[in-house]
Amino acid sequence: MPEQDRVRVEPAAGPPLLASRLTPAVPPEPVVARPRLLRRLDEGSAGPVTRIAAPAGWGKTTLLASWVRLGGAPADVEPGAVVPDSGQLAAPPEASPVPAWVSVEVGDDGDRLWAYLAAALRSATGSTESGPVPDRSPRPEHLEALAASLAAADRPVLLILDDLHRVTDPAALSGLEFLLRHAEQRLRLVIGARAGLHLPLHRLRLAGELTEIGPDELAFTDDEVADLLTAHGAALPAAAVHRLRDRTGGWPAALRIAALAVRGQPDPERWVGQFGGDQPEIAGYLHEEVLATLDPAEEDLLRRTALVDTVCADLAEALTGRADAGQALADLAGAGGLLHREDVRPPWYRCEPLLADLLRADLARLPADELRELHARAADWYAGDGRPPDGLRHALAAGRWELAGDLFVAHWPELTRYDRAPVHAPAPGSPPAEVVRADPEVALACAAERAYAGDLPAAAGHLRAAAGHAAGLPVPRRDRFLRLVTALEMSVARLADDPAEVRAAAARLLRTRPAGATPTRVPDSAPTGTASSAPTTGGGGAADDADLRAFTGTALGLVELAEGALPTARFVRARAAAREAGRPRTELVGASRAALLLAVRGELRAAEQAARDALGMPPCRGWSCRLDCAYAYLALALVALLRDQPDEATANLALAGPAFGVADGWVGSAETGTGDAWLAAAPGEPVAAAVAALCRSQLHRDAGDPAAGQRLLVQAGAALVDRPSATELTSLLRAAEAELRAERGDLDAARDLLSGAADDGTDPALAVTMAKVELLAGDTAAAGRALPSWQSPAATAWPLPVRLDAGLLDAVLAEQAGDGRRAGRILEQVLDLAGPQGCRRVFTRAAPPVRNLLAAHLDAGTAHFALVSDLVRGASASTTARPAAAPRGMLDEPLTERELTILRYLQSILSNVEIASELSLSVNTVKTHVRNIYRKLDATRRREAVRRARELRLI
Repeated sequence: MPEQDRVRVEPAAGPPLLASRLTPAVPPEPVVARPRLLRRLDEGSAGPVTRIAAPAGWGKTTLLASWVRLGGAPADVEPGAVVPDSGQLAAPPEASPVPAWVSVEVGDDGDRLWAYLAAALRSATGSTESGPVPDRSPRPEHLEALAASLAAADRPVLLILDDLHRVTDPAALSGLEFLLRHAEQRLRLVIGARAGLHLPLHRLRLAGELTEIGPDELAFTDDEVADLLTAHGAALPAAAVHRLRDRTGGWPAALRIAALAVRGQPDPERWVGQFGGDQPEIAGYLHEEVLATLDPAEEDLLRRTALVDTVCADLAEALTGRADAGQALADLAGAGGLLHREDVRPPWYRCEPLLADLLRADLARLPADELRELHARAADWYAGDGRPPDGLRHALAAGRWELAGDLFVAHWPELTRYDRAPVHAPAPGSPPAEVVRADPEVALACAAERAYAGDLPAAAGHLRAAAGHAAGLPVPRRDRFLRLVTALEMSVARLADDPAEVRAAAARLLRTRPAGATPTRVPDSAPTGTASSAPTTGGGGAADDADLRAFTGTALGLVELAEGALPTARFVRARAAAREAGRPRTELVGASRAALLLAVRGELRAAEQAARDALGMPPCRGWSCRLDCAYAYLALALVALLRDQPDEATANLALAGPAFGVADGWVGSAETGTGDAWLAAAPGEPVAAAVAALCRSQLHRDAGDPAAGQRLLVQAGAALVDRPSATELTSLLRAAEAELRAERGDLDAARDLLSGAADDGTDPALAVTMAKVELLAGDTAAAGRALPSWQSPAATAWPLPVRLDAGLLDAVLAEQAGDGRRAGRILEQVLDLAGPQGCRRVFTRAAPPVRNLLAAHLDAGTAHFALVSDLVRGASASTTARPAAAPRGMLDEPLTERELTILRYLQSILSNVEIASELSLSVNTVKTHVRNIYRKLDATRRREAVRRARELRLI
């Protein structure tokens, strides 16, 4: 975008015009540059209309003014650079659009708006007062003359209209619509507005002529937050920067307030942890700039629905009594931008964090009876909608003790937490002693609610209070009561990361199963002879038995998964029991984990089905299930990888990343990400992190960068060192690493990695890889000795990819021994195994002997002719697509050791803030090194620098 010229305000009839409304406002300094948004404006302004829509304080005017002052997004403007207060840049190219700025004010009618539009357009086009530009609401003939004048102009006009939402008369904007349609694309609009506009946005959107920038893009990233704090002279550690960004939702106004306030704090980190929307500066801004602009009915709806974290139309109607609540929510999310709409059907909405804080603070000032009534409405709605955790929380907050007890007894398996996302909800009041005495299940309900919220000490206190009343209960009720106590003890132990107590509680709970039920194995490490609070006799019916199997199986499976084991069968059985018992939340956990573990085993069809089932469940229920979805996406990524669909694998990895704390997932090119973020972000999910490393290492290999894949595998293996149950997973990582080392020509290192464990043949993955290494070294005899029997009964328990690798290797050895008929028979058996699962990668990414064997097999005849033909084509394509290693080059000015270190980090998805934290440097020091790296590599962006470094073999 070109620099704005000085505006000339021609004298005109009527009130005088203010030059300040025809030039960009000077925002309060300092303002940091945000190149990603400047580029979005550059790209959008090449089309007819660009709209920046967000509530107050989201930086619309600041962004537009920065864009004008910087003349667009210059290549030499670094993120975090301070924007100058005057745009004295190089002269713009003659072909670029001529900018014209108008700030719209409250009370502008059609005539006043067009008076300013006339002044701006005259300045941009160089016309005089007598020209075709009308200075009041134009008549049709005026519009036609102006459209013709714009169409004939040498350069397009870029009209920037700030705060256009202040124009409430649709007729005032109809002239702009006419000009857009008839000026032959010589008029381009860039609009900043809070709410809806009286312009045909739907038509423009359908025509692909509208660029929209909303709060999601305007929100500050972690790096931009760090830049803003640095510009204000306020320094925070990387973890505190991320926490501040999370608490504010990236809202620029709140971040500026925080940057000003944090400088004087003796303990900035602690202050950030307490930062919220109820603080005076934030509350005042929100009241004056956001809530004051709303209709009282809209404000009341926002306040009442702030009782819950997310809200849908039916729930809002229950809380407010408004039949039009759904439409009101849609309006507040769309035109108002005050609510964020979740991408589910039916739509759910959530408030921005700081606004939610303020609304809840206002809500707490309601009379107690009115607040309890709201909680009671929410409890009834959630209970009827099949969402027992939320129903229980609100029933306790409303003092509906009987409902709380009934919800707990009926839905206890669904009242345990399966993720670590915080629950921002105050603790409800404790029930009166007489209520607990008469109905001790209410105390268990309180314990379940506190455990779900992560308040384990309070949960344990409620459990102790409840257990004291067990002796006075009649026998059938006492048996049920003690089972529930044991189930809660197991939940608390799991959330407290106490696997021994989980196993002990599971053993006690399983002893209460009905007589004659099929035994369920508890791991041998479960203590025996532990004092039991549960009855030792069988009880309950088939439904109770299914609940016990689902609940204990899921808990034990999660414990084993956290230890690095691969308990596939346990999750499959737990999922089946949960489905039998009608416990969809528990079934979701089993389906998502089983999907990933089945994919690791190579049971791709079952894995894909389980993952699709899991992803099909959450939108219907509104659960907090991001982690479950992430497991399902990771399973689909592995399935796609084994089917040799790298783009699909990359996309699913990116979808899985955020739930594990990887902010941007993974883009998937060889230029981004080394996996450090995955391994650091998912310490409690070692299996997921390791599987992600396996997937990504293979994608790096396919992209011609096996070294990056090897580093990933080394890091993933190191993360499992202190997990003795991770034997199988560690073997898969070592086998993949050894194979990459061998492919890179480091055969001795590959042998060293495999020696010992592979020699005895007890680990099939390592033994098969050793055979592949020996074959790659040209020693067919050693390869034959190392290769385990892949057709033995024991081999049916191997992961399918390992078994297929072994079969292919056996076929290659037979071919090289001159026994082509035996090689053909073996290859046909391998195809019989691979075909039903669609497992293609072992063929298409195999060494040349396998590809030659496949081509010969076509000529010899096969029952899998179509499959083999496809595999031959795929193998040829993968060989052609794999880039060759680039030659090492030289730099005019070599990189320093510190710059090389930071360059390696630039391959990852870590932000500058996170790199600074990793290296114990300041953010500014990292940025200085990054600028030097860019200069020496002749690059302007991170990706370009990484690509150039790879070409020079620096990384």
